[in-house]
Amino acid sequence: MRDLMGLPENYYLGIVPASDTGAVEMAMWSLLGERGVDIFAWEAFGKTWLKDAVEELRLPDIRVFEAPYGKLPDLQLASPDRDVILTWNGTAAGVRVPDGDWIGDDREGLIIADSTSAVFAFPMPVEKLDVITFSWQKSLGGEGAHGVIALSPKAVARLEHYTPAWPVPKIFQLTRNNVLARDIFAGATINTPSMLCVEDALDALKWAEEAGGRQALFNRVEANFGILRAWIENHQELAFLAEDPATVSPTSVTIRITADWFTAADPAEQKRLAKRITALLDQENVAKDIDGYRDAPPGLRIWAGPTVEAEDLRALLPWVDWALAQTKDEVQHERTGE
Repeated sequence: MRDLMGLPENYYLGIVPASDTGAVEMAMWSLLGERGVDIFAWEAFGKTWLKDAVEELRLPDIRVFEAPYGKLPDLQLASPDRDVILTWNGTAAGVRVPDGDWIGDDREGLIIADSTSAVFAFPMPVEKLDVITFSWQKSLGGEGAHGVIALSPKAVARLEHYTPAWPVPKIFQLTRNNVLARDIFAGATINTPSMLCVEDALDALKWAEEAGGRQALFNRVEANFGILRAWIENHQELAFLAEDPATVSPTSVTIRITADWFTAADPAEQKRLAKRITALLDQENVAKDIDGYRDAPPGLRIWAGPTVEAEDLRALLPWVDWALAQTKDEVQHERTGE
């Protein structure tokens, strides 16, 4: 996994409980509070970490940078003296961080990056990130019960010289007597995970190696995204939810329906129509669970990560066109009675 991530040798990598959520909250409960925190949120998961910081940890010094679905907050506003929390690839919004140019090499605060749908899928500046969290189900296709956390030397130093003011639950504890619990990063686990899940993850890693390694996974995502991008850009009724092309996620491809028959409806009706489109595809056993995220604007969300075959996406798209046409006909019949 370290090799597939391109993770520096001096980073620690360990399996932790409760999927990516557990890994992010472990980092927050164990590391935050020494200095101010900048939180960037532009979709559901980032807003969850914001809620944790404000309502659960009740951190005294928080700056919040929010943006609506489809937009990315201005990352240049992050202070180098403060910790930063963000979702590197906003799965619910289809909006990703395009690069790490805004992260200075001399920054003193930590960067905590929720990276589940980014890692293994496209290049990330891992050497600039102090905490990288993910669960292996997204881009490797394994079971999602367990999380993974990677820690930079700077994050480890924070753990060993700083003690939070609040009690840290046992499953979030990364130190023992103010010393990093190194056994967590040598194969031991905090709770007792399913060995079948671990074996499944190992099988996925072997598949990734056989496919050609990290760059091959990136290439698969790029090819998949190219198919969807060409379709959307040549489709009068569709557009990316992400407004800036540089921020469009190539894995969680989130799509707005721009047709007049759809946009003329109120939001509740739009949500019903989007569900009608995806229900038609589900009934035909063509596609499962490609609704937009429940809190996102109504639309479609198609996973195009490295475990997806390009020919399957090519086969899907005519069916989506069919479902759009069917739903459009139904809407026009309802509105005109013809």
